Amino acid sequence: MSGARRHVQLESPFAMHRGGQLMQPTIAYETWGTPVGRGDNAILLFTGLSPSAHAASSPGDPSRGWWEYMIGPGKPIDTDRFFVICINSLGSCFGSTGPASIDPGTGRPYRIEFPLLSVEDIVTAARSACAALGIDQFHTVAGCSLGGMDVLAYAAMYPGTYRNLISISAAVHATPFAIGIRSLQREMIRSDPAWEGGWYGDDAGPKEGMRLARKLGVMSYRSGEEWLERFGRSRIPETERAGGVPLGPEFEIESYLEYNARRFIGTFDANCYLYLSHAMDLFDLADHGDGAVETAVQAIDARRALVAGVTTDWLFPVAQQREIGALLDGAGVDVALHELESIQGHDSFLIDEERFAPMVERFLSADTP
Repeated sequence: MSGARRHVQLESPFAMHRGGQLMQPTIAYETWGTPVGRGDNAILLFTGLSPSAHAASSPGDPSRGWWEYMIGPGKPIDTDRFFVICINSLGSCFGSTGPASIDPGTGRPYRIEFPLLSVEDIVTAARSACAALGIDQFHTVAGCSLGGMDVLAYAAMYPGTYRNLISISAAVHATPFAIGIRSLQREMIRSDPAWEGGWYGDDAGPKEGMRLARKLGVMSYRSGEEWLERFGRSRIPETERAGGVPLGPEFEIESYLEYNARRFIGTFDANCYLYLSHAMDLFDLADHGDGAVETAVQAIDARRALVAGVTTDWLFPVAQQREIGALLDGAGVDVALHELESIQGHDSFLIDEERFAPMVERFLSADTP
């Protein structure tokens, strides 16, 4: 079953958590390894906001995946032992149904008429997709960032279908700081006249808004310590500065942000970005416990959980990882809590192989399928 991106169509209509429904929704996924039974060795992997399901290379798609160092034969998530299935989130633009997809009822893209998206919808769609593939039990449910929120929601919504959890740089709900950052990003996109109230054409869209939102995103994904170490006060050579721009960029950090922002433009649909970002802000695990997160976690019946974060993460601070660990411990889960000293901020799990790979390998090796 290993290979490039595949698709599965969910049963229709698909009811959305906060109202509305989708007809004939599709979920994109990729897999690595060979399944045993109905998922005895399966790892369900949720992604962050912007990645696709391409978490690692495979014969079907040899390009580098977003978690390449973690997944593969002999790697921490060893595909000689585990069957890994990575789901592209409902609402995304990399093969799963989202605002950029065609609404079968109208024959045109959903755009801003896509139903309000929630983390719960992402989780339910992933569960339904896996069941359609014959996988309804999981050795481990794992995810980072938004994917970690997915893990917590899945654990509360579907007890009895997993043994272990891996939650990295996640939260039971967003902090006001994180909400504020994402709100400003969404405002940048909506304020671009090219957004056109959400009804931009296929080859158009709010490119300037996306450029600015991406810059703010990159700033929040890393840490001040890293920026200081990498750039200090280095200047852009005068010959490379933008001519005719009063008070324009002159520091290397500004050039780096511009480079990353322009790489992002055109790779991600603006409305998909808005919907997924908003879903992160709406999520609150307490909603699954009559308003009390302590009640919600009582439904979680994992044997073991790996909870990790980094001390330089502004968006999902390490205090939130301690909270998750304490809540799971209170629910009787054997918790391994890791507070890592990486300087790469929220993006550390994508970059810091030295700290993250051994941690995940030890956790999974302690419970062999």
